[in-house]
Amino acid sequence: MHEDALFDLPPTPTGAGRGTATSPSESAFPFAAPTGIEELVPADWVAGLKPVEPVLHRLATSLAADLDAGARILPETGRILRAFETPLQSVRVVIVGQDPYPTIGHAVGLSFAVDPATRPVPRSLANIYRELAADLSIAPPATGDLSGWENQGVLLLNRVLTVRAGEAASHRGLGWEQVTDAAIRALVARGGPLVSILWGKDALRLKPLLGTTPTVESAHPSPLSASRGFFGSRPFSRVNELLVQQGSAPIDWARTTGPARMRDSS
Repeated sequence: MHEDALFDLPPTPTGAGRGTATSPSESAFPFAAPTGIEELVPADWVAGLKPVEPVLHRLATSLAADLDAGARILPETGRILRAFETPLQSVRVVIVGQDPYPTIGHAVGLSFAVDPATRPVPRSLANIYRELAADLSIAPPATGDLSGWENQGVLLLNRVLTVRAGEAASHRGLGWEQVTDAAIRALVARGGPLVSILWGKDALRLKPLLGTTPTVESAHPSPLSASRGFFGSRPFSRVNELLVQQGSAPIDWARTTGPARMRDSS
């Protein structure tokens, strides 16, 4: 497990957020200045994420510096904000991850998920599937595609939304924590039905923001920690019980795959 360290954002470079991106590398990121949050996420996320629009602009500047230094950023730029394609009003469960997989070809912008063609699935996801089988007698899915969960209102949100290839946790403290904090606050302000799954220390740091939102907590499914409280925690059945208590339908956890969600442009 990596320790989460929060640092102040770097100063805004001259010109950033004042009408134009400051470098060609910066323009590679869809959230670079002067792009507004309205152009990036479904309409119902806008109010909650608008306060961190300047943070996104500064993140684009920092990520561009990594590109200019020869780093590869994961996931690909068009997928960095993919979690927010799940409309806020449809979210019933939020699963908080740490940061994207640092292996090229793995990160897709959704916590724990990978592209259907990725074989074998990452070990953390394999452990999630193992617990799913133990909890609900659901056979491990054939792929790491979790779009079926996403389409049922499961927000698959990493705490940090980018990483340098081959360098786990390399973008912690860069500013993404402010963005994901804002997302959690928006969900809490919206109200239920909502259940949060907090796996590991990084995710548990969000608990103060969740207020009275029901949570399911355990160790992280990483091979380093799964045997210290993740296995046997029965998160999927517990989430469904909490949803039903709030008058919501349970999640069909067996339905991991599904058609891509069409972004709501209204």
